[in-house]
Amino acid sequence: MKEKPIWKKNLFVLSIAVFIAGIAFSEIMPFLSLYINTLGNFSHQQLNFWSGIVYSGTFIVSAVVSPWWGKLADKKGRKPMILRAGIGMSVVIACMGLVQNVWQLLLLRMLQGVFAGFISNSNALVATETPKTNSGQALGTIASATTAGTLLGPLVGGALTSIFSYRITFMITGGLLLLCSILVLFFVHEDDFKPVTAKKLDKASGVIKSLRSPHLIFGLLLTTLIIQAANNSINPIVSLYIRQLLNGHGNVVFISGVIAALPGIATFLVASRFGALGDKIGTHKIIVAGFIAASIFFFLTAFVRNTVELGILRFLVGFSDACLFPQVQTMLTKNSPAAVTGRIFSWNQSAMYIGNIVGPLLGSFVSGMFNYSMVFIVTTVIVLINLLLFRINVIRNLQ
Repeated sequence: MKEKPIWKKNLFVLSIAVFIAGIAFSEIMPFLSLYINTLGNFSHQQLNFWSGIVYSGTFIVSAVVSPWWGKLADKKGRKPMILRAGIGMSVVIACMGLVQNVWQLLLLRMLQGVFAGFISNSNALVATETPKTNSGQALGTIASATTAGTLLGPLVGGALTSIFSYRITFMITGGLLLLCSILVLFFVHEDDFKPVTAKKLDKASGVIKSLRSPHLIFGLLLTTLIIQAANNSINPIVSLYIRQLLNGHGNVVFISGVIAALPGIATFLVASRFGALGDKIGTHKIIVAGFIAASIFFFLTAFVRNTVELGILRFLVGFSDACLFPQVQTMLTKNSPAAVTGRIFSWNQSAMYIGNIVGPLLGSFVSGMFNYSMVFIVTTVIVLINLLLFRINVIRNLQ
């Protein structure tokens, strides 16, 4: 019986690892504000402030430090960076269950940002170890596994807090990340890694010079930032929009949870298939289709009359999501030298985190100035602008 290639074994193990990591990262989100409320006597405004700053702290720090970790990944390997992130975050998140005040929690959330990079380095390892002809399908598989874990996380977190407590759940989450690290340590092999030794690649300018088409790469990074901003502009107002549609009838919390999960379910179902299709017909064509579909779905969402219509459109948005972020990573892989893939993926991660920060701020501002429907219309415009920029910065520079 013919033995599986190393890249397929790595893909299998890392898919399990990012699935577990996805659960770990998302299971604490639903009760983070409730946990903060147990750490002091806060007014409604103070609780909202602390919830926002504690939530954002990880992303802000990660956006700053990710390029440095990417540089180290290209020198030392992606596997050591996965282990660094997994072990570091397992300790930090477990310690969150021991904090006595909100300042300590904020400090640990920021420290979590310092150790970020488990999933992005897993993507980078798969990207560099997988033949280019299979990279779309492989990265789509990783995206599906991550999405599945992220979807299951809130359910697991809710169950754990019901059975144990907030503090014990943080410690269990740390244990899950330690389990991921053990899987990677013993079962993932980085055979094709060639450390970057050229001094010219120590600086960003040297990395840029090594690229065949820097304009294309930076166009893709901008695409990532805007994709994340557009998707996250919706997050602050979805439950409020649902409450408005229900008009005082129905379980807002339950329906919001179901509708929030629908895009991820759709992405999980098709991401790897769209990746494989992109390998055959051109990944850029899948991305263009994703932009067009997303703009239609977001625009129609502004005019829904009930939660059933909203749920259908949010589910369809998941299909357009599967055409976008995983496929951008595939294009980055196919258009970057293997020696600097870690750096490019870390830049992409920073762009993603910036989008995560900008998007909710934009959504909150637009809904405050106008109404919930206008958020979806503005998001439609953002998606169309992204499509235009993608055609100018990426498609015109394809070789």
